[in-house]
Amino acid sequence: MQVTYTTNDIPLQTRRQYWQEVVSKTYYSLDLRFPSTRDFNARLGAWSMGPVSVSRNIANGLLYKRHERHLLSEREESFLITVPELAEIRFEQDGKVVHCRPGAFLIERSHLPYEFSHQDPTALWCLKIPSAVLRARISRPERLATLQFDASRSVGALFVDTLRLSGERIEEMDETARTMMGKHLIELLAMAIESDDRVLTGHSSSVRNGHLLRCEQFIRARLDDMRLTPQMIADGCGISLRYLHQIFEGEGLTVCAYIRNQRLSMCDALLRDANCRESISEIAYQWGFADQAQFSRNYRGRFGCTPSEARAISRTANS
Repeated sequence: MQVTYTTNDIPLQTRRQYWQEVVSKTYYSLDLRFPSTRDFNARLGAWSMGPVSVSRNIANGLLYKRHERHLLSEREESFLITVPELAEIRFEQDGKVVHCRPGAFLIERSHLPYEFSHQDPTALWCLKIPSAVLRARISRPERLATLQFDASRSVGALFVDTLRLSGERIEEMDETARTMMGKHLIELLAMAIESDDRVLTGHSSSVRNGHLLRCEQFIRARLDDMRLTPQMIADGCGISLRYLHQIFEGEGLTVCAYIRNQRLSMCDALLRDANCRESISEIAYQWGFADQAQFSRNYRGRFGCTPSEARAISRTANS
């Protein structure tokens, strides 16, 4: 689905209220402030690409505020990857302030209050990803909020170039191609993030986090293997079994819990994919769950609903 909004034909006296409604509908509930006394002009194009949504937002100076009250009715967390063009943007969340200029991109969390602003007219590319979808590829993405990443070279530039190109070619793609393109964008984003040394910093030393990242990558590459065990992971990553357990304990979970959560996230992404025609039992088996009843219990414990309820909700939303 593709939609376009513009203020061109909206009366000046109702233009700002109209744009408040457009932004909240496209992203999530926000308050907008319009610092300029000039006539406000804006244009926004938005489209869905399988598991993600993409938008290009062109507007005069604005201040976006996400308050605690906006979070009360929001059940599903999402992450917003924002790429500024033309002007610098300011973002503040969880006590951290970042100024992001063109040539970089930053990551925002929907489930924490924040302020986002730009004084000058600018164009923003935004990629909105549901938390469950992003967590299936990047563990603990909440640690990335307020970080900005280089988009001027290497994989970061490739990610942004692909994001821009998707907007130019979206009308030429069918639903299957759009879904595949959305998955490619997530993969490129993950590659850009994982190539940044700061991702290796966390609760422990960079060396330890380097081992953690390699273990996570090893696990994700073999999630569909029911024979996957902690010993196999330790051997594959060249560390002892004891050290493997210590690494994950430092993150507040066990190795087996991490494997289970990753498998559940992959299942959840398929259950919410409108183009997926596999049965629930086939999806569970594909991602390492041999016991259907156990899968359903684990899924409900993680996501708060049964697999069949999640699929029904997704199909209703996409119908």
